[in-house]
Amino acid sequence: MPSFALAIPAWAWLLVFFVAPVAMVVWFSFGYKPGIFGTHANDVLSFDRYLEALSPTFFTTFLNTLWIGLAGTALCLVIGLPVAYWMAVKAPPSKRGLLIALVMVPFWTNFLVRTIGWQVILAPEGWLSSLLQDLGLIAGPLDILYTRTAVLIGVVYNYLPLMILPLFVAFDRVGTPLREASKDLGADRWRTFARVTLPLARPGVIAGVLLVFIPLMGDYITATVLGGAKGNMVGQLVASQFQTAQNWALGSAMAVMLILVIMVTVAIGALVVWLVTLPFRIRNRLVIGAANGGAPAEAPAPARETQGVAS
Repeated sequence: MPSFALAIPAWAWLLVFFVAPVAMVVWFSFGYKPGIFGTHANDVLSFDRYLEALSPTFFTTFLNTLWIGLAGTALCLVIGLPVAYWMAVKAPPSKRGLLIALVMVPFWTNFLVRTIGWQVILAPEGWLSSLLQDLGLIAGPLDILYTRTAVLIGVVYNYLPLMILPLFVAFDRVGTPLREASKDLGADRWRTFARVTLPLARPGVIAGVLLVFIPLMGDYITATVLGGAKGNMVGQLVASQFQTAQNWALGSAMAVMLILVIMVTVAIGALVVWLVTLPFRIRNRLVIGAANGGAPAEAPAPARETQGVAS
């Protein structure tokens, strides 16, 4: 058999469980709800459901979802980066397996059960509220349950392992010899981390951000359990349209718009990172060119030859 036959099971899996369902959702989004007991109909195609999904009420929820997604991803990165670096670089090698297992422990419990646990913790009559009042840190009962803050706490807790694991792999692959070489050349710890370790671990950072941001944007369990009306997210609206309102056309339009928002946000983020890092890449090219006895690529050929002779 040809070599590409080994990839047929993976392509079949993606086609059946990803491409086909997404295509059905896109198709339903151009339809409408045919009466009270119908779920969808596509005999008349239009963009009306998209216009309905862009109404002020739904648009506000989209903005709230985007804010929670960006803030939750940023918090996971800020928290997960030092934890993963410590696990990969500072922790003893014999203990790293145990540390990875501890990071994975939350996944051994059902997602819904973990979220309900935070509902108990953040409740006004819960133990955390009582502890904070006993310490004099708050004057009254804790009042963050069913708010956007509670949703943010829940998503950071639920998705933090998805940030730590790829970062750990990336930092572990950098290796000790490169860091030691940087220190031998005069760089301190912070400069070694900023100029050597972090750039080489960039694939892990990108993977962690994508693994957290994409499922977080579609999460509706955390928002339902901890958010209430103030922590509404698009995932709740999509689920309610399919399960409660039985309006599959509007729910599909919202789902397609959520996919587009995620893709546009990721593209904008990639462009911003590329523009921010562009001066550093240009400077590195100049430094490497000078170290090799030549001037930057922008300089004319005679200048490069003169500098090479001088070197």
